[in-house]
Amino acid sequence: MDVHVALVRGDGHVLLIRRRDSDSRFDGLWHLPAGKVEAGESLVAAAVREVAEEVGVVVRGEDLTFVHVTHAVAPAVEARVGVFFEVREWGGEPVVREPEKCSEVGWFAVGALPGDLLDYSAIGLSVIRGRVAGEQVSGGSCFSVYGWGG
Repeated sequence: MDVHVALVRGDGHVLLIRRRDSDSRFDGLWHLPAGKVEAGESLVAAAVREVAEEVGVVVRGEDLTFVHVTHAVAPAVEARVGVFFEVREWGGEPVVREPEKCSEVGWFAVGALPGDLLDYSAIGLSVIRGRVAGEQVSGGSCFSVYGWGG
């Protein structure tokens, strides 16, 4: 299981990180700060930890808002359940903390995301884009599947 955290500024910009990955299909693509949930760790604790590890900001668990969950699969990649959170308050300024996994951080308007965005991130960001626009999230938009074919 993975957690993905969208840091959203008041001006509607979201923080993305550019991946460094040994798999050329994913190397250089923009992605949300994210990572695997460790054994014995809650989703909230994992989200707080991953944001601190990857971009060096402090997020309080109570400031995380659940926005989406997706069950995704891709060729030659283990199936994943990804849980997406949004946060609008944090401490510190985002920086690259794991240069072996990430080459840069950048702020993007949620309505003008980069074309080289990892598909997996785009799923959760589509819901976040609606939230920034003031749309209410319905029960049907809280869950999706990706890559399963039928």
